[in-house]
Amino acid sequence: MTGQKKGMIAAGDRATAAAGQGILEAGGNAFDGAIAAMLAAFVVEPTLTSAGGGGFLLAHTQAGENILFDFFSQTPRQQKPVEAIDFYPVDVNFGDATQQFHIGLGSIAVPGTIAGAFRIHQALGRLPFEVVAEPAIAYAEQGFYLSEFQGFCIHKLLAPILLALPEGRQIYAPQGKLIQAGDKVYMRDFAETLRTLIHKGDREFYQGEIARQFIKDTQAQGGHLTLEDLQNYRVMIQRPLQFNYRGYTCLTNPPPSSGGALIAFALKLWEELDVAQITPQSREHLEQLAAVMKLTNRARVHGYDRQIYEDNVAQSFLNPDFLEPYQEELLNKFGSTTHISVIDSEGNAASVTTSNGEGSSYIIPGTGIMLNNMLGEADLNPGGFHHWPCDRRLSSMMSPTIILKDEKPYIVLGSGGSNRIRTAIFQVISNLIDFEMPIQDAIASPRVHWEDNIFNIEPPHQPELTANLQVEPETEVIFWQNQSMFFGGVHGVQKNKNGEFEGAGDPRRGGVVSP
Repeated sequence: MTGQKKGMIAAGDRATAAAGQGILEAGGNAFDGAIAAMLAAFVVEPTLTSAGGGGFLLAHTQAGENILFDFFSQTPRQQKPVEAIDFYPVDVNFGDATQQFHIGLGSIAVPGTIAGAFRIHQALGRLPFEVVAEPAIAYAEQGFYLSEFQGFCIHKLLAPILLALPEGRQIYAPQGKLIQAGDKVYMRDFAETLRTLIHKGDREFYQGEIARQFIKDTQAQGGHLTLEDLQNYRVMIQRPLQFNYRGYTCLTNPPPSSGGALIAFALKLWEELDVAQITPQSREHLEQLAAVMKLTNRARVHGYDRQIYEDNVAQSFLNPDFLEPYQEELLNKFGSTTHISVIDSEGNAASVTTSNGEGSSYIIPGTGIMLNNMLGEADLNPGGFHHWPCDRRLSSMMSPTIILKDEKPYIVLGSGGSNRIRTAIFQVISNLIDFEMPIQDAIASPRVHWEDNIFNIEPPHQPELTANLQVEPETEVIFWQNQSMFFGGVHGVQKNKNGEFEGAGDPRRGGVVSP
């Protein structure tokens, strides 16, 4: 999609993208548009994100500043005994793979999205916050039509979580029957909550009546969080992780998050290969992708996870001396979450990824806000459940990314998808830069993911693959029958060589670009 306008947004829902685009056309900049889209996503993409979750926004300003806003979830300052918390498993079936998550009030970490929206707006926004929040309030109060993708997520994946408590049933089964795609959905409590926050600021969520109600429930019903946890939460402002790939400057999420450094490591391995000799989706291409993903995982175990909170961990991880043996091995062998990408006509760019996990099932009474289950996601707790360090940012795979060409925004992208985020972004960047695919093709192209000796491959499958694919004997290969949200949801925008905006939303997650 191309067009001469004030900017472009790629997002996980048509209403999300329209909310942000409307703010751009009303005179807002990329950051106003990103906040408007983020707030709207809390309403129209409720299975993927929430005002009770966390996330990151990577900003590139027209003045050339690069800023990472970390408003991801924080672990509680104190930990209750396991037997005293509300924490239990649920299985999410993606079709050809099942992933287990844990929910309940004991799975809730300190939420950061409300603080993030206000802090980003204060730093970089142009229009008044009440204007930026108008689209989300309108969707919540006047109703919105549930998309096909959100209907699928509600019915096929998350119904047990959404319907576990009366507050969830009020939203998702208001007539006693689970809502479905095409239904008009209302979230009037959330509309009123947004109006309250506009009037009182984010202090109301972290210190006011909303906070007191939330903490009263968590303390009485098996949660870890206290009022002190909320009162002490702060948005972290960081320098992005920056590295070069084939002449482009790549900006992404730095430690203590994991995804950005792992994407950088994979691209540094991939850079050693002569991709001009590779045919996309060929047997050789998929074998090499599997090797890079496996080597990246091995390096993560040996040189990243245990040092994640140490200073300069990314620099050490990406140091040529650490990379060299993995690059040599590669050459010798082969010779869940939503994202919003925004670019405006002034040279600003915003890449924002937010998540509520799968949701804890707990909704703060009277607010319409479901809290996250970040303490119940295995990939966010590599040391095992209930072994998190107190009062620390959780390490996330979320990796909002901006690629600069001649110091100007060229590609803005990111993805949802749990521990598949990093491999999805890695493959799309390679498709765009190495194989020079149009952005629509780069995002829609089949993906693979290697994890724990399982190699997942999306269709369509070339006939030679099933008989001749060469992977190590201990690796199980799964040929998926359909493309799936399991493989992430990359939404991206860019400026082409003619200075026109182009973009694509990931069809795996109902993605769109703004009208």
